[in-house]
Amino acid sequence: MTMNDLRTGERRRHRHGVTYYSSRPLYDDLAVAIRRFPGSIDSPGRRPFVLVHGIGVSSRYFHPLAEQLAKSGEVFLIDLAGYGSAPDPKRDVSIALHAKVLGTFLQQAGIVNPVLVGHSMGTQVVSQLVFDSPEVTDRLVLIAPTVNPPDRRFSTEAMALLRDIPRESLRSNLIVLTDYLVRCGIPYFFAQFKHLVGDHMEDRLPEIEARTLVLRGDRDPIVPRPWAERVAELLPHGTYADVAGPHIVMHSDPVRIASLITEHSE
Repeated sequence: MTMNDLRTGERRRHRHGVTYYSSRPLYDDLAVAIRRFPGSIDSPGRRPFVLVHGIGVSSRYFHPLAEQLAKSGEVFLIDLAGYGSAPDPKRDVSIALHAKVLGTFLQQAGIVNPVLVGHSMGTQVVSQLVFDSPEVTDRLVLIAPTVNPPDRRFSTEAMALLRDIPRESLRSNLIVLTDYLVRCGIPYFFAQFKHLVGDHMEDRLPEIEARTLVLRGDRDPIVPRPWAERVAELLPHGTYADVAGPHIVMHSDPVRIASLITEHSE
């Protein structure tokens, strides 16, 4: 089987001339939605990339980055349970449970030693997975890690999000708005927000041995630079880089972010 072959349960889809494959695997009573971008024919044997989104949104804002990363290896975009194309869960889903489901998917899909990339709340999910199961990977990328400890209040996060809106592109804002209101929904957002602010990622970072790249947009009002730098400092093998852009920096500059991630994967 080649990377371009359909796998069990997948559907072939096309976007802007790019072919990818979608599926919705079920783990117990929780389903996730997967978009698989086959790697370039010039990149056999390269480690895969697994991208995990933030709160309220889906993996759609990763598409430009996925198209860039696919030049270097196979890419998997994850819609966590209750987000995007993934069905609504019938129970509460914590950060730890999201991480467990992600780990089960990686194991059952045979994805070995991927580059795990999280954005915003996704950084909490991937760091929890590697904390619980360090054998999963030796490479992490944390883009716009959340949450800065003094900002763990809805009012503070909401104001920061409002400040970020005019800094994002129209396309990015449309994705976020429709994902928040239609795909995720307000009730599930608030149910998830308590887990976002209740999770203290900084407590587990010193135990994570994976080489980790921490990235932050230099105009990101949601993730202060001192906090992002602190995240990198807490990691035994952490490095930090500022990139020009807002909170969803991988959407505003996918070429630059893909270059940094690919370099980190080697």
